[in-house]
Amino acid sequence: MSNVKESLETSLITASTRGNYEQKTGAVNVPIYASSTFHQESFDSFGPYDYSRSGNPTRDALEKTIAELEGGTRGFAFASGIAAISSALMLLSSGDHLVVTEEVYGGTYRFVTEVLPRFGIDHTFVDFTKAEEVEKAIRPNTRVLYIETPANPRLGITDIEAIVALAKANDCLTFLDNTFMTPLYQRPLDLGVDIVLHSATKFLSGHSDIIAGLAVTKDEELGRKLGFIQNSFGAILGAQDSFSLIQGIKTMGARLSQSTESTKKLANYLNSHPLVKEVLYPGLSTHPGYEIHARQAKSPGAVLSFCLPDRETAKAFVENLQIPVFAVSLGGVESILSYPATMSHAAIPKEEREKRGISDGLLRFSVGLEHVDDLIADFDQALIIASNIKQKVGI
Repeated sequence: MSNVKESLETSLITASTRGNYEQKTGAVNVPIYASSTFHQESFDSFGPYDYSRSGNPTRDALEKTIAELEGGTRGFAFASGIAAISSALMLLSSGDHLVVTEEVYGGTYRFVTEVLPRFGIDHTFVDFTKAEEVEKAIRPNTRVLYIETPANPRLGITDIEAIVALAKANDCLTFLDNTFMTPLYQRPLDLGVDIVLHSATKFLSGHSDIIAGLAVTKDEELGRKLGFIQNSFGAILGAQDSFSLIQGIKTMGARLSQSTESTKKLANYLNSHPLVKEVLYPGLSTHPGYEIHARQAKSPGAVLSFCLPDRETAKAFVENLQIPVFAVSLGGVESILSYPATMSHAAIPKEEREKRGISDGLLRFSVGLEHVDDLIADFDQALIIASNIKQKVGI
């Protein structure tokens, strides 16, 4: 390899084949090693692979790719995003305490509140947009500060460097869910975070065809510990899905660039619409975390949320849209509209959802690759119908 410094956009394409994984044929794609076990040439010493739970060449290529993209030392591929998150949190021990952002993915909330307590691991939810609140929640036994930024689903922004400073002052680790930004737009390890996590099902894959999770560590020793957890739990990503994810990563630069530009236009459209109560998008100067996000990330990304007056208006709007998919998840080439209250955050009790601003009128929108003018026209007609229904029933 030459000493030419590549941009991240180029590394998305080249990182997976950096180690020349197929030297015999010169294949430009990493092969799918569909093998559960590997023949050992020596009785006394084994080769780099013995059993695919512990290591597989296709998964290895993916793990090296995400480690390079995030600027870490070790990468790990898991069977799902929540498998990556839960495996990282199992680095904690009985008697430990973690502080978690109160605006957090519903699956993470469920794991923290219903699984970790069984192992004697306590938690406190805090508004991470206020570093002083995080500081107050830290105890002598706090071991992890858990961040999502932008957070799901209201796109709350955490000052990463401020939380990292608190963690270092209190001998804590920082974990950060980077799903919405990807390493293309935000590199938490460069800002001092210890473990970065991804639901790779989303933008990294980009085609709504696989379930996958990734984790990257900055520190080699922490990577060794997470590798032990990965091998012990066995929630690894299979070779076929690892291959698919590598292919998705290669196109992410082009996909995210177009989707983000469309999101900016859609955010401005919604922000001026009389039926829309609130637009939550870090690309808008009115967003509470606008300046912090601009400092720590390269782009506002391709997800926004917006609030309609109530559940009935949201229902009428959703049922009259024609282009977007109405579904769980995000980050696909197709635009995906979600209703957090009954989808991504259904695991959070209604009272807790409302405390977090997840109202019955809140919708989350992941912008795909359709023409933005078509999306706006579709939104416009659906909002007109929803507005007319609202007026007729006198809601």
